[in-house]
Amino acid sequence: MKKIFLLLSTIGLFTITSCSDYLDQQSPDELTSGNFWRNKADAESALAATYSQLEAAVDQWAFAEVKWPVEAYREDINELGSDALNYQNWVELSTFTYTNGNSQFTTYWKLNYRGISNANQVIDKLPQVPTDKLNEEDRKQIEAEARFLRAYYHMKLLLNWDKIYIRNKYITKESELSIPLSTRAEAWDFITSELKAAAQVLPAKQPQDKTGRATSGAANSYLGFAYLTRAYEETAQKQTFLNEALTALNKVQGYELVKDYVSMFDGTAKNTKESIFELQFSETTANGAFYRNALHYWMAAAELGGWDEILPSPMLISEFKKEGKIATTGNYDTRFYSTIFFKDPYFNDPANPMVLGTTYDDKFGDTDKPVYRRYIPSTQDKMDQEFTAINIPLMRYANVLLMQAEALNELGRPTEAIPYINKVRSRADMPAMTGTTSADVKAQIEHERIIEFPLENYRFYDLRRWGKTKAALDAVGRTGFDASKNNFYPIPLTEVQAN
Repeated sequence: MKKIFLLLSTIGLFTITSCSDYLDQQSPDELTSGNFWRNKADAESALAATYSQLEAAVDQWAFAEVKWPVEAYREDINELGSDALNYQNWVELSTFTYTNGNSQFTTYWKLNYRGISNANQVIDKLPQVPTDKLNEEDRKQIEAEARFLRAYYHMKLLLNWDKIYIRNKYITKESELSIPLSTRAEAWDFITSELKAAAQVLPAKQPQDKTGRATSGAANSYLGFAYLTRAYEETAQKQTFLNEALTALNKVQGYELVKDYVSMFDGTAKNTKESIFELQFSETTANGAFYRNALHYWMAAAELGGWDEILPSPMLISEFKKEGKIATTGNYDTRFYSTIFFKDPYFNDPANPMVLGTTYDDKFGDTDKPVYRRYIPSTQDKMDQEFTAINIPLMRYANVLLMQAEALNELGRPTEAIPYINKVRSRADMPAMTGTTSADVKAQIEHERIIEFPLENYRFYDLRRWGKTKAALDAVGRTGFDASKNNFYPIPLTEVQAN
């Protein structure tokens, strides 16, 4: 894939037409699924097309306008910015007044199924590549990456829809489209089996020219997340799934927490030792390449030169401030400053201007308006560029540590969980947690996950896993949420009409 940048359409999806007319002839130089799979380069290109569907990254605009409205607007830690109020289909996601015709989650559904189709084609067509053009080791790894991605796309769908279609074969005929929705247990079985199979083949680390491609660490991290989520859904087997989660997460080795937390989100550091799976972008424009997006404008407040589409909620600010200025730096938790620009002496030191080269008051005047710092470039010049190339960490080692802590605590082993929590806190210059009971650990894990992952969009899944969605949203005045209707999105209208 060479850094996961090549964007291709699904290759060779058959069209059902009459072939009786002698004029129906195929151009000898036209690529089809019958003549494309010639060598390793073809297989790698098809795999790149599968990666290209990750998080709607195929479009520099849709990237921000699909993923974050669908995943982040329903979280209690976020609020719509002033410009977002102009887009009714975004407002509906925040107020839980959407119907199955909402265009944002309809696009989200389509993109993930397109990724699944691409993965299925890779898996189905790989045997066509001659053995003298693709050795067995490369063949197995390409298939393992495709199976990882197939599991990833299915899991994204299952996290957002109660029931989904399991697509485990490449569709070439219309008759193959009509299948029943799976149960959640069936979907989890498929996802975990795919991730296990991928983890056994994928390398622990990819070579430099394949940076960003799936590894065994990524497969085991998502396998752990899948089992942890499932443990709360199927309580009769909770202990079994928690142990499965721990087994997978304990295999995630060779990663470390990065001290310079903000560098992972402002473009100054990419693919760090903390990053397990990361979406790749690049400033390169060689040969007409375009691997950038407008995410920085979407995330940034108007005062920073952005569009003011998303803001941290007062609840998130209160959570960051809850422990007070007890960090070893004499400030709040370091993650606060790395995630939010807010009125504080830290951001108003003219000798060390931290807000795009100036101070908070220079940007905001007398206004006390906390805004997101995450995914904002490090300088005003970069902020003013039309497009940016900041990578997006999708799975970090901090998540693995906190999932390990949660699984251990749910298994009745809180004292074993505490060191994992303290490791995450230490990176943020915070002292060890207080308390030793299971309830103490559970509360601390929730606090850490709130402030560790803003805009990484885990909060809603966490709340649902813990059975807290309704209470959390009611607490911030989002009383339109009904768990029976809004814990999952409805099947998109276009899918209902087509299937």
